[in-house]
Amino acid sequence: MSDYNVVLARNTENAPKGIGPYSQTVAFSHYNNLSAQLPIDPKTGKLIAGGIKEQAEQCLKNIKAILDSINHVMSDVVRITVFVKNIKDVDAVDEVYKTFFPTYVPARTTVAVAALPMDALVQIEALVSNGEGTIPNAPQAGDLIKLTNNTANAPTSTLSTQTVAFSHYNNISAQLPIDPKTGRLVAGGVKEQAVQCLKNIKAILESIDVPFDDIVKINIFLKDLADIETVNKVYTTFFPDSAIARAVAYVPARTVIAASALQMDALVQIEAVVSHGDGTPPQAVEDRHGIVIKASNTEKAPKSSLSTQTVAFSHYNHLSAQLPIDSKTGEMVAGGVKEQAGQCLKNIKAIIESIDHVMDDVVKVNIFLKDLADMDAVDEVYKTFFPGGTPARRTVGVSALLNDALIQIDVVVANAEGTSPNA
Repeated sequence: MSDYNVVLARNTENAPKGIGPYSQTVAFSHYNNLSAQLPIDPKTGKLIAGGIKEQAEQCLKNIKAILDSINHVMSDVVRITVFVKNIKDVDAVDEVYKTFFPTYVPARTTVAVAALPMDALVQIEALVSNGEGTIPNAPQAGDLIKLTNNTANAPTSTLSTQTVAFSHYNNISAQLPIDPKTGRLVAGGVKEQAVQCLKNIKAILESIDVPFDDIVKINIFLKDLADIETVNKVYTTFFPDSAIARAVAYVPARTVIAASALQMDALVQIEAVVSHGDGTPPQAVEDRHGIVIKASNTEKAPKSSLSTQTVAFSHYNHLSAQLPIDSKTGEMVAGGVKEQAGQCLKNIKAIIESIDHVMDDVVKVNIFLKDLADMDAVDEVYKTFFPGGTPARRTVGVSALLNDALIQIDVVVANAEGTSPNA
């Protein structure tokens, strides 16, 4: 019997094989990280015939098939991310979505992006609870339960839960700049909208007695990347939030993503992943307290005052998105997409090694590409860093990236030792 969690990658013939070097689902500790599912028929390996409804249904069928293969069910999903090519298709997606989540609804993020692999209209990914954990031959507390919560102090939706906690994480639905009192977008421009998004997140956290500085990862979706400076000014008024966080200048890991469109024609949408030190019942008190956030930066990768390179909590490390920047010069690496992909992954490797981990500990990779036609070139480089193709993966095409980069990559990494003060 091993005392250590293991990275457990699994695949089933009942869902599409990856169109790249990745696994359908990678479990570690109390979460299963699924690769984003395209509307591919697993029997033919091709996109399913039909329009947006048929494609959305196939994506969700593929997720269900993966869950069935690992003895889980759709109600074990804690967070869903829906990527669409056309924001106007969301209503059609929702009609299908309701049939897969008729009662319980997970936390959710919905965003339109410039392109999806195989020219799909929709791509859906899921993060799934894993009550049995991944210690070999030693099932953990298999009766852990999800804690769902909504507050009237933040926007509510019949299609998503504001926050879903499982084990030591709270997964927050992406927040649009909606005033919860009116149900409408807040008046003003991107500055006012960014404030409202963060206020909504803060209201949700306050409703579950979790401090704002317990956020470990922030994802910002922007309609226009030129607005990032304005958003950053707002951001620094929210982070750090407490005297303790200010004393150590703590800021979460962060990823900024260009959206081609957002619901309600919003200019910004913000998503948060939050630590949950109390855990979810029935974890014993001694197993639930004393877990700390461990933030880390290394000189061997690009640093930013707005984000921490990696933030560990419990059994996961969440890394900030890496651009193809050479940490020695602070400049973009010379060359094309291969060189840029290599630099992104070198930066990730440097961060992972700085916290005494290895690339084999990566459980999920998120790739944002300016041109999806570059994916084959990226995979050539990718395979040299992940020769086994183990991590789950998401790939989306975006209209722009910061620094005018061609590619941006972020990852989630296993943290077997956890983050208790005595670890």
